[in-house]
Amino acid sequence: MPGENDDMRPATAMILGLMLGIAALSSLAEAQTSLDKMFNTLKDVTGKSAGSSPGAANVTEGLKEALRVGTDKAVSRTGKTDGFFSNPLIKIVTPEQFQSIEKGLRLAGYGSTVDEFVLSMNRAAEAAAPQAKQIFVNAITSMSFADANQILQGGDTAATDFFKEKTSQDLYSAFRPVVDSNLDKLGTVQKYNNLVGQAKKMPFMKSQNLDVGNYVTNKALDGLFRMVAEEEKSIRTNPAARVTPLLKQVFGN
Repeated sequence: MPGENDDMRPATAMILGLMLGIAALSSLAEAQTSLDKMFNTLKDVTGKSAGSSPGAANVTEGLKEALRVGTDKAVSRTGKTDGFFSNPLIKIVTPEQFQSIEKGLRLAGYGSTVDEFVLSMNRAAEAAAPQAKQIFVNAITSMSFADANQILQGGDTAATDFFKEKTSQDLYSAFRPVVDSNLDKLGTVQKYNNLVGQAKKMPFMKSQNLDVGNYVTNKALDGLFRMVAEEEKSIRTNPAARVTPLLKQVFGN
């Protein structure tokens, strides 16, 4: 009857209101739980309470900016004339198994040819290094908060280790054609073969088979990662290396 329905409407509205209120409180509780989890994660990352440290998004963006700055510097330092050759940390020298032959060749008057061979390997690596820039950018762009968290909690080269894992294959594929092209222009393989040919004429000298392109490419990657590691350590430990406001905010905390 109409009268009975009218009497029931306030009670029904109250019940619906209570149900919506409970649902809202439940959602709020879930949201608070998620927020607490995020703050706890942030606390783990920074070693401080969330209230006194940058937000999670800032931490992630700060790390990405640090990696952009560090990798840009590493690529710039290696991808120029003498970037490898004049840096004793990463200069490409003759392979270990060739060094006993190298001594004999130098004694026999072929030192200048050995020097040309070494220089040409380093020039090929320097030419290839700029190929790394976009590959590093892609790895940084795709980095998740979990990746950032792991890097921040890791050691002084945690980011470098991340790059090695994520980019080594792509870097090799990008570097090798550039290395081979420059080795061909510089006559590096021919220089090596000539040296080996001279070594064969010497007593007790064994011939050395070497894939020069593979050797130079791997050494170029080793050198590049070495410089990335140096930049990473600098940003973590040296305030002067934090060249942007976001880096100062995140790593300063």
